[in-house]
Parts: sequence; structure tokens; C-alpha cells
Amino acid sequence: MTKNLTAPISKQLLLALLTITIGAELILYLSGYSQLAGTIYDAIMVSSFFIGLKLHRRLHTGIKKTKIQHTRQFIGAFLLFILGSTFINIYSSYAFQDFSNDYEQYVDSYTEAVSDESDIIEPNEPMEPVDKMWEVIDEIDAVGYDIFTDILAGLEEVWRLAYIILILLVFKKIFPRRWKKGRRDIFVLLALFVTSVLFGIDHTLSSVQSWQYEIGAIVTFANMGLLFGLILLWTRNLWMTVLVHSVYDILATLSWYYFEFIVEIAALIFIPIYLVLLAIENKQVKKSSDIVVSEDIAKA
Repeated sequence: MTKNLTAPISKQLLLALLTITIGAELILYLSGYSQLAGTIYDAIMVSSFFIGLKLHRRLHTGIKKTKIQHTRQFIGAFLLFILGSTFINIYSSYAFQDFSNDYEQYVDSYTEAVSDESDIIEPNEPMEPVDKMWEVIDEIDAVGYDIFTDILAGLEEVWRLAYIILILLVFKKIFPRRWKKGRRDIFVLLALFVTSVLFGIDHTLSSVQSWQYEIGAIVTFANMGLLFGLILLWTRNLWMTVLVHSVYDILATLSWYYFEFIVEIAALIFIPIYLVLLAIENKQVKKSSDIVVSEDIAKA
């Protein structure tokens, strides 16, 4: 895998990788002070999709998978992230109470603010059809923007892969002897650790909070980033990891506005689906092996 990830890159691709990594972080920091910077950051995230089309090939193993295998792997990765993130959230709620309390207050105040914006008409006052229409539009606007942001957040996995490639290229240059000997697992783990820490730091760049909050946020989101990184290396599929990230964030947003336990319900729905797909896949593998055995016996 490291051979493919560190294959020669063109100057244009190198510039693109630096733009969606270091450049994106600088813009993200400025977004805390400038609305224009926030818009530019969103544009960089959108453009990273096209860069991901090139980077995805470097992860691909060349082994073709069926739709059932892809679906099962996605569900497995999603369940793995939910399980891991649950433990992370429990740990953070005890270890970093300032961060946990402040984040809950932020979510509560944000959703209340959105709700207040749509409650223009008094409850007892009869609403005109036009007023109802604008109330629905306001809610769609608020929730829709958050979901759009969640979709863009999934493209942070392109950022992660780009950083891993850049870090591995640096290690390849600094430690050429060790690299040629093939002992490269330590480099992958270090790259994964560095990107996870950066992922945690990036979630605090555009905010100004107490140091207790900042540390809690960095550790919590760094652990989340580590989970995404492990999923990326396990699935060897960039777009599957992007999808897991986006779906989880979208469900988290819907839990803010509508149903608190929608993430857990989704997990419970996915578990039996995963088991059914696994059974179907095993049945197909057994059938294929039986056919091969029959053909061998016939040839003998």
C-alpha cells in the first residue's frame, strides 16, 4: 500500500495536496474572523472531491468487489465508527467535563436559536398559508445548510488521505534505508497519528474557548479522526470512508433537531442487515468453492 501511496506525483498534484491540507487549515483558522474565509474553505472542500478522484486510485487494491461486499463493508465500517465514537464520547464526558458541558450547551442554544427564528407567529394566532410556507422554508434553510455542511465534512477524508501521502513522502525522503528494507508500518502509524492530532486541532481553529474546552475538543476529535483513519486503511476505499463520515454527521444533525436517538436506531437497523448480507456472501463463496471442487473432480 505504501508503494502506491508514495508513487511519484506531478507538481500540479503536489500543489493541490498542499492546498487542501495546509492551505485549508489556514483558511479554516481565518474563517473564525471572516465570512469570506468560510466560503473559501467550503470551496476548497468541494474542489477536494476532484482531487480525491486521483488519490482514490492509490488506495485501490485491484480486487473487484460485488455490491453486496461493498454494502456489507460500509455497514461494518459505520457500525465500527458508532461503537468507537460512543466510547469516545463517554470517555470525554468524564475526562473533559468542561468541553462536554460547553458542547451540549452550544448544541442546545444553536437548535433553540434556529427554532426561535422560525417561530415568528404566536402559537394562538391563526397562521395564513403564506406564513406557514415561510416557516417551512426557514426550517428547511436552517437544517438544509447544516446537512450541506455535513456532506462537505465527509470530504475531510480526502484531506486526511492527502496528509497521509505527504507525510509518507517526507518519511521516504528522510529515512531511505529503512524505507527500502520494507519496514514501513511504523511510518503509516505515525502518519495516522499526526493526521488524527491535526484533525482534533482543526476543530478548534475557528473558535475561541477556554483551554479546558480546547484540550477536550482536541482529544475528542483526534480520537474520532483516528477512527476514520483506521476505517480508511481497513476498507482501502476513500469514498466509502467519506460516506461513513457524511452519513454519521447527517444523522447527528437530525438528532439535534428532530429525534435524539436516531444514530442508535440506525445502528440497530444496520446490524441485522449486516448479518443477512454476511450470510448471503458466505453462501455465495461456498457455492463458488463447490463449483471449483466439482470442476477439479471432473478434470481428474
